Amino acid sequence: MDYKKIIKSRAVRINIMKALSFVPDKTMLEIQYWIKMGRKLNLKNPQRYTEKLQWYKLYYRDPLMAQCVDKYEVRKYVESCGLGDTLNECIGVYNSPDEIDFDTLPNQFVLKDSLGGGGNGVIICKDKSTLDIPRAVDTMSDWVKPASGKHPGREWVYDCGKNRIVAERYIPSDPEKGGLIDYKFFYFNGKLAYVYGIADRKLGQRSGFGIFSPDFELLPYTRLDEKPLERTLEKPANYEQLKAVAEKLAAPFPHARIDLYDQDGKILFGEITFFDGSGYMKFDPDEFDFMMGSKFELPEKGVCNV
Repeated sequence: MDYKKIIKSRAVRINIMKALSFVPDKTMLEIQYWIKMGRKLNLKNPQRYTEKLQWYKLYYRDPLMAQCVDKYEVRKYVESCGLGDTLNECIGVYNSPDEIDFDTLPNQFVLKDSLGGGGNGVIICKDKSTLDIPRAVDTMSDWVKPASGKHPGREWVYDCGKNRIVAERYIPSDPEKGGLIDYKFFYFNGKLAYVYGIADRKLGQRSGFGIFSPDFELLPYTRLDEKPLERTLEKPANYEQLKAVAEKLAAPFPHARIDLYDQDGKILFGEITFFDGSGYMKFDPDEFDFMMGSKFELPEKGVCNV
């Protein structure tokens, strides 16, 4: 079922899901998985990666995970790992767009919803003179509205914090070289399994996407919701350093995706994600879902106070 064609507005879809917050998490995930994936969710003996991510949402809750998805609070965790030098410059953090003095911001900057995800909740300003400030304020006002229900995908980590606005330095890149390359490292119980390489990224558009081995060899797998790479991504010269940073950040978690950038040899932290694609992505071929699932050894159930 292509629910996005039935309900085209993302905002409407989110409001519907939040209105259904009274539905128990397990039941809601079973319904969503059937609608989005076209099959029954197996939680008793999950084998697929997408199934294990639903289990992970329900049965493993570490407060550190909630801190790490917050785009401001995660900075403290990165610094605690001795990796403060990988953090992009933070210009400011605000509870409301009314607190932002646009006159004092540099000509180029990025504004983020501290609890945004999936490529949403981002405003990129490359030239302040062309920025529609009233429209940006309206957008950010929606970000910081008090939550009216549970996260649509029942990703509990996003229900624990407070939405704020984070202003960061804009990171320039060369579009002729694929722009700012995004390396997404998938760690399971401390071991690197796969890497997503993403190039030619443009806000609101699908980017060039490839799945790589731990040695950064392109694999014959992809995701149906992504556009294949149109260029060759060479292994970065500092790839071992990128892996070392990702491994340190992923160490406390049974599973985490660590996103890093390489800006002309300088490693920059992106974000930490625990439920890639909310666990609702389709792979081609389908066997890759099982391959990733085989790497994910589920932990003991543990629901902490968060």
